[in-house]
Amino acid sequence: MKKKLPALLAATALALITIGIAACGGKDTPAASGDLTKVTLNEVAHSIFYAPQYVAIEEGYFAEEGIDLELVTGFGADKTMTAVLSGEADIGFMGSEASIYVYSQNPDDYIVNFAQLTQRAGNFLVAREPMENFQWSDLKGKEVLGGRKGGMPQMVFEYILKKNNLDPATDMNIDQSIDFGATAAAFSGGSGDFTVEFEPGATTLETEGAGYVVASLGVDSGYVPYTAYSAKQSFMKDHPDLVQGFTNALQKGMDYVQNHTPEEIAKVIAPQFKETDLEVLTTIVTRYYEQDTWKENLVFEEDSFTLLQDILEEAGELETRVPYEDLVTTDYAKKAVQ
Repeated sequence: MKKKLPALLAATALALITIGIAACGGKDTPAASGDLTKVTLNEVAHSIFYAPQYVAIEEGYFAEEGIDLELVTGFGADKTMTAVLSGEADIGFMGSEASIYVYSQNPDDYIVNFAQLTQRAGNFLVAREPMENFQWSDLKGKEVLGGRKGGMPQMVFEYILKKNNLDPATDMNIDQSIDFGATAAAFSGGSGDFTVEFEPGATTLETEGAGYVVASLGVDSGYVPYTAYSAKQSFMKDHPDLVQGFTNALQKGMDYVQNHTPEEIAKVIAPQFKETDLEVLTTIVTRYYEQDTWKENLVFEEDSFTLLQDILEEAGELETRVPYEDLVTTDYAKKAVQ
């Protein structure tokens, strides 16, 4: 099977397999801590976008399922995938495109997605001035601070541009040289006419008067399987009850956000974002809440996986499609809602 792999992720995956990190080091099995079993979760970023996960942590849902959760932030899908492949992390939380990229590189123990958290993109287009009647055609001839090639933020952005008859390569200049998480500071410092920002970057720019949200990529792209939880086949085979308990805890978090107000959600997750004022936190949660960001359940549907591969193909990151049944299992998510 041949694919175009983003260079860094491909190199990482191949290097891990070649030198056999998973076999010669790392944490192969979860460690018991009292009555709880330690599970290491590596998340791609620490973001309010993932509120149901933090609700599950703060409300003690993981502990209820016998799990002592260690949360580590990878700061990028490539780093999160590396942690899972090496055994440094038990479970990874990232865009599921990463599992597609490494599918053929580790055929004996590839990564499988078992729960989908978000169903819309979580980033926003920020302009330097308010634009009440913004149209995507307003980006023509402009400089936009974008995301990493092959990553979901950038691919969804390009997907929207093409839906609006814009060519990302010729109709504008998309700067992809700035590190993840640093684009808001670069924009505030004068770089670019527009920037694509996650929260709290978008709201921070508005609060500072340095930028204004003019469009939601989550709304304009439609329902997209943006982030999912995944683990190696071997981990799920060896620890099915642990994976089920983990999924059950997440489902409780999903149920909470479906049945509570943004104000209530913000108060619960506030300890996870101590640097963010509660009023700002509530504004951000409300923005995600109102655009229907979070699924009612964690089931990763086949239609969503097909759309993901459509986006990858359009971005030029996928030459051959991969089987849904190989890279997704819905067993745990379906049991969690029973």
